[in-house]
Amino acid sequence: VGLMNRKTEQAHIFLGMPGVDRNDPRGFAMGVLSAALGGGMSSRLFQEIREKRGLAYSVYSYAQQFAGSGFLGFFAGCNPSKATEVINIIQEVLADVASNGMSHEEIERAKGAVRGSLVLSQEDSASRMSRIGKSEIVYGEIMGFDEILKAVARVTPEDIRVIANEFLTKTPTLGVVGPYKSQSHFEKVLAKGSTR
Repeated sequence: VGLMNRKTEQAHIFLGMPGVDRNDPRGFAMGVLSAALGGGMSSRLFQEIREKRGLAYSVYSYAQQFAGSGFLGFFAGCNPSKATEVINIIQEVLADVASNGMSHEEIERAKGAVRGSLVLSQEDSASRMSRIGKSEIVYGEIMGFDEILKAVARVTPEDIRVIANEFLTKTPTLGVVGPYKSQSHFEKVLAKGSTR
């Protein structure tokens, strides 16, 4: 647990865990999993934390791949008095998805969100050139846009179940910025979630 004591109006919570590296063929599945968990208003975390309970102003997730490692991260911004509850809910959602996977509908919505984001990024020349440049530098070839969309479309509920079970069960790291003096409370919250 990392704690930064700041007199902020809201707590900033980041929960992260290892993910796939950039050469792992499961990268597209990880992207879809991230979108299903926290990629928009229909995502599991947004629905559970913001819509149903009104606990967070902002909640999202994202996956990042590097040369030899990757991570899956979850962010929430909430009232400082609600931070423990928000962390508990994130851990409960991750545990549920790790054990039970996600519904076909959730996965299809997430795939649609990923595809939509990719299509919209093509409207911005800087994003488009960044994707092409990264592809050339990292992989030595340019993956066609249609090929990327097809790879996203091929992600199955079983792919999501397997990758969720492998990665969402890993020990998370917690970072909190907010008006807190001691991190021992957050260490207990994180430990409690890991024993579920």
